[in-house]
Amino acid sequence: MNHHALPPLGLALSSGLLVPWLLVRARWTQQVPRLALAVWAVSGAAFAASAALLPAQLVLSGESSHRLSDMVLGLRPPSPADVLDLTGREYVALSLALAVLALPAAGFVRELLRARRARLRHAGVLRLVGRYDPALRATVLDHARPAVYCLPGRSRRVVVSSGAVDTLTAPQLAAALAHERAHIAGRHHLLVAAAESFAAVFPRLPLARHGGTAVPLLLEMTADDRALRRCTRDALATALYALASGQAPREAFAAGGPSAALRMRRILTPYSAGHPVLRGLATIAAAALAVTPLIVACCSFPG
Repeated sequence: MNHHALPPLGLALSSGLLVPWLLVRARWTQQVPRLALAVWAVSGAAFAASAALLPAQLVLSGESSHRLSDMVLGLRPPSPADVLDLTGREYVALSLALAVLALPAAGFVRELLRARRARLRHAGVLRLVGRYDPALRATVLDHARPAVYCLPGRSRRVVVSSGAVDTLTAPQLAAALAHERAHIAGRHHLLVAAAESFAAVFPRLPLARHGGTAVPLLLEMTADDRALRRCTRDALATALYALASGQAPREAFAAGGPSAALRMRRILTPYSAGHPVLRGLATIAAAALAVTPLIVACCSFPG
């Protein structure tokens, strides 16, 4: 094997297997969900880049593979002269690398378009059967079951059922609305689309399989944390309890849902913010150290 293939292979194994194995067993992820989301996102990007570079490293010599790596990763954007100067073998390697990168990119765009069409259809229904409440800054839908959800993207709006208006107290309703607006402001639908498309492209990969379930839950916790800047813990927790059985479209973010019980316990359980961050950084460092020996070994060989 070309020894220059060791770094991308090691990075693919670390980001695709080791990091998700560590993340699904770590407790700190629920205490600092934004850091955990960043680790999931960086791992996905690292796996895609390493998977794209691996074929090129296998078929090219050391000098050519380093030059192609710089082009693919954008470390040294190629000039027209550089592209024209590529050999036939380098063109094949570059095509392979770009094809691998195009798979998750195309899946992401396809998932965005599918979800956007579904949200637009639902928004059209809401315009017919719902009524806008300026006091709540939300669309009220006549339904007995308490439910609060949002449609992100261009058709963004917060939807509240009449059952939620009748059941929740003013602080509880304000907490649920703040939670939904946090989803819209954070553009969380983009991360959900990325996780779902990644899982569709790499269905057997632990990073994609575990990330597809972990990312939506972490986004709900992130929205909870942002809502807590405007409401009390008791108000948000009791709102989640009341909305736990509420339903929402697949492309929407619901304040309640099946994760409500876990999030309630998290909201009502105090924790120290310092230690989870340190554990999170330790997880990242452990994953980085796993690939360091491979990089050192690669650099110790002559090109």
